[in-house]
Amino acid sequence: QATHGPTFQLVTPPSYVVDSRRFNRGNSPADRTAALRYAVHMEQTTSTRVAEHDAATRRTIVAFTVIVPAIVVLDQVTKILIRAWLAEGESWPGRDGLLRLSHVENSGAAFGVFQDAGAFLLVATVIGVVALGAYLVLSSGSGWLSVGPLALILGGATGNLIDRAFRGTVTDFIDPARYPAFNVADSAIVIGIAALAWIALRHPDDRDGDDAP
Repeated sequence: QATHGPTFQLVTPPSYVVDSRRFNRGNSPADRTAALRYAVHMEQTTSTRVAEHDAATRRTIVAFTVIVPAIVVLDQVTKILIRAWLAEGESWPGRDGLLRLSHVENSGAAFGVFQDAGAFLLVATVIGVVALGAYLVLSSGSGWLSVGPLALILGGATGNLIDRAFRGTVTDFIDPARYPAFNVADSAIVIGIAALAWIALRHPDDRDGDDAP
């Protein structure tokens, strides 16, 4: 009757048990070395995955606690200042010049489109903000190249949503000549969309890259 030699078992913290029989080569020094290398490789792989998950979590936290609130606060503060400084329809330094500050109450979407569609735009904006926030949470593997622009879009959409919900109109004040007036929230949305488009065209492999937190 054939007998089998003793099996070599290596335990590596925290949870890896490597049996030399998986290599089907007996218990030679080469097998022990291979088992050790395998255990080390598995430990390193797990550590890397944990680090990637932690980094992705930090990116999402920063997006929700820093970038989005910063856009919303900057947007709302500038609108409050404009409403307190200029009467509706008033401009500074007048109607001449390539760029001026004007107090415009916009009942439509960004840059003056879809005028007087307040109820529809309010519902659409709420749905968009909720969907974008959920996507930002669920896309935990995304790198900064995706999280940053998404946070800009979410912050801008939230800023304009506050206006629609509490005022019925959105305050615009950055008024270039021959171009519809806009605000900080509109700028954040446009920058975020442009950044995502640039990433998709120029860096398709980096959209979900593991950037530093």
